[in-house]
Amino acid sequence: MNSTLPNPTCPAQPGDPERRFWLVATGAAGGVAAVATAIPFVSTLAPSERAKAAGGPVEVDISGIPPGGMKTVEWRGKPVWVVRRTPEMLASLQGHDGELVDPQSAVEQQPAYAKNVARAIKPEVFVAIGICTHLGCSPSEVPKGTANPSLPADWPGGFFCPCHGSTFDGAGRVYKNKPAPTNLEIPPHRYASDTRILIGDDAAA
Repeated sequence: MNSTLPNPTCPAQPGDPERRFWLVATGAAGGVAAVATAIPFVSTLAPSERAKAAGGPVEVDISGIPPGGMKTVEWRGKPVWVVRRTPEMLASLQGHDGELVDPQSAVEQQPAYAKNVARAIKPEVFVAIGICTHLGCSPSEVPKGTANPSLPADWPGGFFCPCHGSTFDGAGRVYKNKPAPTNLEIPPHRYASDTRILIGDDAAA
């Protein structure tokens, strides 16, 4: 008398209904596992908002910056200053070339379109990376007339690094006899409109 129960010691033969059942079940389980594994893997490929901001251009609305005011944003993990200069601040850029290391911005610390006295596309808006070129400290903006024993009495306004005393004028040009070897870096940027700047998008003005 033949038994209807499967023989555990004998593999099912091709065409056997039981073999087809286990093949289908195993394939389905493997497919579910593959999908479950793929979902977290694919999600790791999607960059975070911070990662996108770190690598791509950063748009800055400058409409709210008052004359003489400064706005700081982050681009590629670096602080970037956007300063709206007044006519007085622009005038202070003249007349002290002999005190500067690189008054004509000969060292390539800026795009070609910012290689001018103001080191800017538009003279009234100054964009610079706020990191001292000595050892990477962050300087502070020090307006003209600020009482600071580390600065000369006739200080025309600019930036001062408290770490080792490097000073920069209002265009980020470094003064002589200071540890910083070069001017502040000007990042690539362009105007998307009269009130919006794209930092990190290198395009001619």
